[in-house]
Amino acid sequence: MSAKNTPKKEQNSKEGLFPLSWSNYKLMLIGFGIIILGFVLMAGGGSSYPNVFNYNIFSFRRITLAPIVVLFGFAFVGYAIMKKSKE
Repeated sequence: MSAKNTPKKEQNSKEGLFPLSWSNYKLMLIGFGIIILGFVLMAGGGSSYPNVFNYNIFSFRRITLAPIVVLFGFAFVGYAIMKKSKE
């Protein structure tokens, strides 16, 4: 039998069908939660009267904090994808 015709080694039952481990998926869900939190922090700031300008849209929370939280969430999801399992 040549090397081309040898059967492939079967996968262990622990590996399963998913390319990542369950800890990676849990970390990804946490990262998506952080991203959603950042977008919630950006929301709001509208005025109930269309002719009145509301300066609260320029608050520290909406201009600085929320984008940093969203970027941290995206970085956390990237880490969750790249993290190797200990198994």
